[in-house]
Amino acid sequence: MSTLRSRPEAAVAAGGLFLLCWGLVHLDFWSHGALVDWPTYQRYGDAILNHGLVPYRDFAVEYPPGAIAVFILPAAFGNYATAFAWEMATLGLVLVAVVAVIRREAAFYVALAPLLAGSLILSRFDLWPALLTVAALGALLRERHLLGWGLLGAAVAAKLWPLVLVPLVLVWSYRAGRIRAALVGLLVAVGVFAPFAIVAPHGLWDSVRGQASRPLQIESLGASLFTAFGHPTVISSHGSQNVAGHGGVAALFAVLQVASLVALWIAFARGPATGDRLVRYSAAAVCAFIAFGKVLSPQFLLWLIPLVPLVRGRRGLAATGLLTVALVLTQVWFPRRYWDYVYAFHNADAVLARNLALVALLAVLVWPGRVAQQAPMPHSQPG
Repeated sequence: MSTLRSRPEAAVAAGGLFLLCWGLVHLDFWSHGALVDWPTYQRYGDAILNHGLVPYRDFAVEYPPGAIAVFILPAAFGNYATAFAWEMATLGLVLVAVVAVIRREAAFYVALAPLLAGSLILSRFDLWPALLTVAALGALLRERHLLGWGLLGAAVAAKLWPLVLVPLVLVWSYRAGRIRAALVGLLVAVGVFAPFAIVAPHGLWDSVRGQASRPLQIESLGASLFTAFGHPTVISSHGSQNVAGHGGVAALFAVLQVASLVALWIAFARGPATGDRLVRYSAAAVCAFIAFGKVLSPQFLLWLIPLVPLVRGRRGLAATGLLTVALVLTQVWFPRRYWDYVYAFHNADAVLARNLALVALLAVLVWPGRVAQQAPMPHSQPG
């Protein structure tokens, strides 16, 4: 008999493993040459908390309004880097607990996130939208549509990528006769954006437009084709290093990204609305958004860590294996060899291999499986 039969026991054990991994990632093997984002967050938090400035109006902000809350709290403490890391550790523990409620086995994979992602997990806020997104899925799987939509609206307000789940969740709620619950998500998202849209419409719009207008970031699939087989010109803009002069390729991948997402939404709508399919197509939609995007920063893989292991069966094992390969390959060059890749294209083959692993992950998630012998139960709960 398993000693981890109950979800509380699994959550506690996985939480302990997460804290152990969180401590290990501070060792030199992972932390040497770390590239951090927290100074930008500190600048935002200090401007708001200590100088009373209004985001988007008095200073430019790169991220959506729902992210600002996690930037402000560490600014109240003396050492911003330490306070922010503890804030992310807390969010990570909550994420492990939420995943344990959905599927306890998956929680142990999520607990390994610090080692799988490396030191970037200490200084990026991506655990915040990832937590909100997975919590939204967990609520929806248990037919708590109002709560699920509210959390999904908050996730979109924190970082726009959870928008790719909205069409899937619309189908889910429609099949359950709870489509009106979607209004809650809309109201939450609007409620977060509205104050800034009123006081600083131009600043808020510039923030959104700046993300949409970014060129091919050097780690994206499109850029890695050039760095692996050529010597493109690299420029710095939009807070990242990008491949210059390939607007047509960037546009092509934008079309591919949208087309793959639309295909996934249609495929989900044409099949049964089961919990397993909702989880699988949610992971696939996020993977497609990452794999074919113009920008592919290493922290984007944090979005997949709590989603992919929720997929059950041999498909889930294969998908989790490919995600692990992508995470390990990322650490081949990031962070300590990142600038060698940017300026001399060292490890360009590893970057391309990582990106192809993500494409393979998407293929595994969407590949048609054998028809089950029994009819699927609508709105079944994974785990």
